[in-house]
Amino acid sequence: QVQLVESGGGLVQAGGSLRLSCAASGSIFSINAMGWYRQAPGKQRELVAQIFSSGNTNYADSVKGRVTISRDNAKNSVYLQMNSLKPEDTAVYYCNADIIRVGNRSPYNYWGQGTQVTVSS
Repeated sequence: QVQLVESGGGLVQAGGSLRLSCAASGSIFSINAMGWYRQAPGKQRELVAQIFSSGNTNYADSVKGRVTISRDNAKNSVYLQMNSLKPEDTAVYYCNADIIRVGNRSPYNYWGQGTQVTVSS
């Protein structure tokens, strides 16, 4: 069994910073892409940032220049450093990863339980 556990959400004032962390655990052989998505009330879940095993990254236009995604392969972890936060960044943030389990050949997509980020104006 594989689990993704997020931490680091909370309440912050506009202009502030937060760092989200996500650790994958379980019977993991390797991890391909890892990423962060968010879902605001009444809106669809959207990609925030993604990082591939190569180290290449992909960011949503709305967060470019304010957000940095990174990963620690030794810890099976991914991080999201968010700066200059805006009220419109308020959402539940979900960790996502394509994981190949031990004994399997194909990756499976996993989601974390989500962590709330609230930015006050």
